[in-house]
Amino acid sequence: MLGKLARQHDPNVLVGFEHADDAGVYQLDDRTALVQTMDFFTPIVDDPYTFGQIAATNSLSDVYAMGGTPKTALAMVCFPDKEDLGILEQILAGGLSKMQEAGCTVIGGHSIRDPEIKFGYAVTGVVDPKRVFANDGARAGDALVLTKALGTGVISTAIKKGQAEQDWIDCSVRSMTTLNKAAAEVLLDPKFNVHTATDVTGFGLVGHARELALASDVTIEIAASAVPFLPGALPCVEKGFVPGGLKSNQEFAASCVEAEAGIDANVLTLLYDPQTAGGLLISVDIGSADALVRELQARQIPAGRVGRVLHKAGKPIQIV
Repeated sequence: MLGKLARQHDPNVLVGFEHADDAGVYQLDDRTALVQTMDFFTPIVDDPYTFGQIAATNSLSDVYAMGGTPKTALAMVCFPDKEDLGILEQILAGGLSKMQEAGCTVIGGHSIRDPEIKFGYAVTGVVDPKRVFANDGARAGDALVLTKALGTGVISTAIKKGQAEQDWIDCSVRSMTTLNKAAAEVLLDPKFNVHTATDVTGFGLVGHARELALASDVTIEIAASAVPFLPGALPCVEKGFVPGGLKSNQEFAASCVEAEAGIDANVLTLLYDPQTAGGLLISVDIGSADALVRELQARQIPAGRVGRVLHKAGKPIQIV
């Protein structure tokens, strides 16, 4: 819908909404630009404190994906007027715990009455205007590195249906409450020659890879066998615990995808799974890729190579 509105022309806008980037970037001076994003959603776990942690982790992720450092946050709350306020207190406390871990200060917020609980943050960070990880930065010849396993969407659906095993829940929650802070710090080291990054969230791996491909005018090749999945993710698909967002992602992006014959259909399905607080998809110079993965893994980040960037040919996404 934003694309239908009149464009505002401001030379200080380094990254707007033209290429579906993770956050907007507004330059203040030669050394500093603001990174701004917002995200909120309904509960995906039963525990209110954990829900707050997940919402905060998810909201912070877009700033990290742009190469920025989060500085301040505003809480956004929708809460039923007759619900126990103790629940809201726990949600806010969970969110604050992750904001503190990120070194990001909560300076206020806004709340409204709503029959359905919703929670998240508007986050502002800073970034070097010469070192912004925008979606148009991927280069042919780059390797693709992913920092978290996929599957939070299907596992959350299984949780809602009361069919998720405890190990699946524990692994999914651990992933959704792990900040991308440490990973982002590694990416900013110039010795790794990272060209760009994006966080894998609501549009799934394919959807966010598509954004990189279109913005950078390249083809993204994903090696299906190299993509990691959370414990329980494949069983969830096999049992039909598929969220509506996954189906919407398939309907939207499948026309941009060409997949080799013989790839497991359930694996292909999970490549569209909408992630909450997902990992970073990184486009890095091929010569630095292995060193980058080793450094990420040394920091307890389960990173691995999942594909490569090719010169534009055929459809934007090739799955092999």
